[in-house]
Amino acid sequence: MGRNFFVGGNWKCNGTTDEVKKIVSTLNEAEVPSEDIVEVVVSPPFVFLPLVKSLLRSDFSVAAQNCWVRKGGAFTGEVSAEMLVNLGIPWVILGHSERRLILGESSEFVGDKVAYALSMGLKVIACVGETLEQRESGSTMDVVASQTKSIADKVINWDNIVLAYEPVWAIGTGKVASPQQAQDVHYELRKWLEDNVGTEVAKSTRIIYGGSVNGANCKELAARPDVDGFLVGGASLKPEFIDIVKSATVKTSP
Repeated sequence: MGRNFFVGGNWKCNGTTDEVKKIVSTLNEAEVPSEDIVEVVVSPPFVFLPLVKSLLRSDFSVAAQNCWVRKGGAFTGEVSAEMLVNLGIPWVILGHSERRLILGESSEFVGDKVAYALSMGLKVIACVGETLEQRESGSTMDVVASQTKSIADKVINWDNIVLAYEPVWAIGTGKVASPQQAQDVHYELRKWLEDNVGTEVAKSTRIIYGGSVNGANCKELAARPDVDGFLVGGASLKPEFIDIVKSATVKTSP
């Protein structure tokens, strides 16, 4: 069986109650391919998770944008994996470049987070990606392989991990990796998984692309053999998110 296309919507630090209800309403009314064609997960800010979960259509899932690295306790401002499980939130995004770069989360810390979230029963969208300087110096694969290794070192079972390749220079900048650039990194990442984790994991793990994905470029990106979906930022707050979800049908077209 092939890898089921995956589209995640990362709402980041955006939204009011009314705006969130409006976005959910748009999603609920949309006609999209069935769950066996595409898995859709949206990730609102923590404060809106229960609201979105209560209103969202049943064939879409909800993700948190982060969680703490171990059991809760005296960690002011943090949200634990156990709390997410308690709320019935199935997914969490970990290692997003905004957290790595702005909040100083190291690859080792991200690896520990991924392992702990999985141990609590959450499914994880784990993010990797290089900066512009790293790409221009030719070290893209060294960087993303090192970030992936920090996860692989802590994780035994990859069944509940989606790997998101997000070149930092393409996030929120309007620049987008060309379909070939995305395919090249996804191919190399899959090869890294095969060489360092195992053939089955490499074959079955979904590697999705993030970085200024929109309604105009999604189909061409989706057509690449190793691009298994998207983690969408700004466009996930707009109706064009539905067009991105629909791009999954590219994989099933003859």
